[in-house]
Order: sequence, then structure tokens, then C-alpha cells
Amino acid sequence: MDGHVYGALGQPGVGFLMAIVIGALAGWLAERFTAANMGLFANIVMGILGGLLGNFLATKLHIPIFGFWRNLLSATVGAVIIITIYRAIQGRRY
Repeated sequence: MDGHVYGALGQPGVGFLMAIVIGALAGWLAERFTAANMGLFANIVMGILGGLLGNFLATKLHIPIFGFWRNLLSATVGAVIIITIYRAIQGRRY
């Protein structure tokens, strides 16, 4: 541990409830961008996973992510990537 306190999504100031709100919005936006048809729970899950992926990628690319809007943007980009990969894997199975 480096002595810093991190909130949800690896960002200070983003608590559990805010991570769910950002995740739901990001999942819904990603659902619209990819024309997927998922439910509310799947939107929240995809949005939270997308937030983790988006923040990881932003850290690797040295892009600072802070605040609601940047977290929402990174979570949406991450969720779109996850949905695209999921669809590619599902397409190969059938």
C-alpha cells in the first residue's frame, strides 16, 4: 500500500453509491452506442467494469481522470470495449 486512500473505481472522492450511479449511466450510454439490449443490472455491471478498465487504460496512457464527467467518460469507453469484446466472443460460439 502506498498510504493513499482510494475510493471506488480507483478514484478518490468516488464512493460506492457514486460508483453505482456512474456505472449505471456509463452502461446505459455504452448500451446505446453499441445498440446492445441489456437490462438495468447488466448496465450497472458493465458500467462498473468499464470504469475499472477505462481508469486502468487512462493511467497507462497518462491521462488524468478525476471528477464526475471524466469518470463517466472513461467508464463509458471501457464499457463499450467490454461489450464489443463480449459480442466478438459470443459471435464465435454460434
